[in-house]
Amino acid sequence: MVVFRIERRSGMPAYLQIVHQVEQALRMGALAEGDKLPTAAQVAATTKVNPNTTLKAYRELERLELVEVRQGSGTFITRSLATPQTAPESPLRGRLGEWMREAREQGMTADDVTTLFDTVLGEAYPGIAPRPAHVPAN
Repeated sequence: MVVFRIERRSGMPAYLQIVHQVEQALRMGALAEGDKLPTAAQVAATTKVNPNTTLKAYRELERLELVEVRQGSGTFITRSLATPQTAPESPLRGRLGEWMREAREQGMTADDVTTLFDTVLGEAYPGIAPRPAHVPAN
């Protein structure tokens, strides 16, 4: 089951953080078609987020056709966003992991890595919107 982490100082609404975390879990294969998401009460218990916030996130995921609500049963994943390149055993992911270890060994902070990644991402994919600001990791 996915566990949500809400960064209250991120400037991003909590419901969008939940949506993005579900999308990320779908891309990485941590969630798959048929998996059940935690109930709004479960999310509230672990994150201190109002249950209505979780329900708003789940409605957005439903609008995106990533989940379906089954009355009395819960909210279930309807499709995956994973690709072979994001699988744990993929060569591309392995090389990225090696690069991250090397960056850390050379003294780069998580914020340094994020800044460098975002810069290179913008160069490789011109015209994409910048990612939302985040709370510093260090």
